[in-house]
Amino acid sequence: MTREEFRSFIKEKGVVLLDGGTGSCLRKRGMPAGICTEKWVYEHPDVIAQLQQEYADAGSQIIYAPTFSANRISLENMGLSDWIEELNHALVRRTAEQVGDRVLIAGDLSTTGKPMEPYGPMTYDGLMEIYKEQISMLAEAGADLLVAETLLSLDEALVVCDAARAVCDLPLLVSFTCEGDGNLYFGGTVFEAASALEAMGVDAVGVNCSVGPDQLEAVIRKLHETVSIPVVAKPNAGMPTITQTGEAIYSMGEEEFANSVLHLVECGASIVGGCCGTTPDYIRNLKKSL
Repeated sequence: MTREEFRSFIKEKGVVLLDGGTGSCLRKRGMPAGICTEKWVYEHPDVIAQLQQEYADAGSQIIYAPTFSANRISLENMGLSDWIEELNHALVRRTAEQVGDRVLIAGDLSTTGKPMEPYGPMTYDGLMEIYKEQISMLAEAGADLLVAETLLSLDEALVVCDAARAVCDLPLLVSFTCEGDGNLYFGGTVFEAASALEAMGVDAVGVNCSVGPDQLEAVIRKLHETVSIPVVAKPNAGMPTITQTGEAIYSMGEEEFANSVLHLVECGASIVGGCCGTTPDYIRNLKKSL
């Protein structure tokens, strides 16, 4: 998909519906804690295929391929660096085979877990090569667009943008995780970051994960006032409570979540979905509300 085609797609749909949580859903479907999600879904293709089919049935128009942490640094931390090409290629292709006739497939990438200087050891050049490698594989595998999500800093996002433009011309959506007031975890605000990314040519910008949708109204409203590109809102199902067994119980039910996200649309979001704690039922209710 070209960037012009993506802009036409957003304009035609008005509000675009993303998928919901992946990792939190997989945990309920048998995935153990503390393992590499990408390797697990590679080895359990039926589980991820069923989840993706359910999201497509619920009304998702863009589904994220499960390549979130399939960058070289994250895989090296799991002793899986030799798997990088197979995981990125296979997980995009399989997603396209399952639901590509009904939805757009996003090649998903995220933070490496190693902050950039001065907060951590990563340099611009080093991170640039990491992201160029993964983005090249996602594009080769046939992703319709790229999504960089749960980013922690503007510097990190700028490297993603530079890397994407160096290897392909796919549409790029960027979403940050931030505090309820819009502050990023490694300095600056999501509003400053959004403005800089629009100038860099990013096709949509916003927030994901972070907090529940009821705490993001002011953030989304100010983002909409700050940029002219589409605003993304993909929040959690409220704030979680962690049980003694380590299970995360999210505070917001399906109808409350849908109503809250609908209000985010009224505040200016035009690409919406769910993150941790949300399921295909959350997306189904959100579609009905929209």
